[in-house]
Amino acid sequence: MLFLIEYDRPSGSIIQFREFDAASGQLADETRLNLELDLKRQGVEHEVVLLDAPSKQALRHTHSRYFENFENVDELVIGSPQVQALLMETAATPHDSETR
Repeated sequence: MLFLIEYDRPSGSIIQFREFDAASGQLADETRLNLELDLKRQGVEHEVVLLDAPSKQALRHTHSRYFENFENVDELVIGSPQVQALLMETAATPHDSETR
């Protein structure tokens, strides 16, 4: 599995979390690049990473700093209440993009 994370380091918040299966590597790379370019154009200083891990639980173990505000990593899906709340908080910001 590939995991795309947009992370706001100062607030310790995940802004965007997306999963891609292994066969979608090119799409994941393109999505990461487009997101980084969009954020740069708009002057938004978020960290964007594309990580490979066998599961969300493994990702949480190897990259725990991204998940400090979440008790259960399985809650991190684009439709989860936690991520939806984050998306709603940032919906009015200029870095809202079509990749969400």
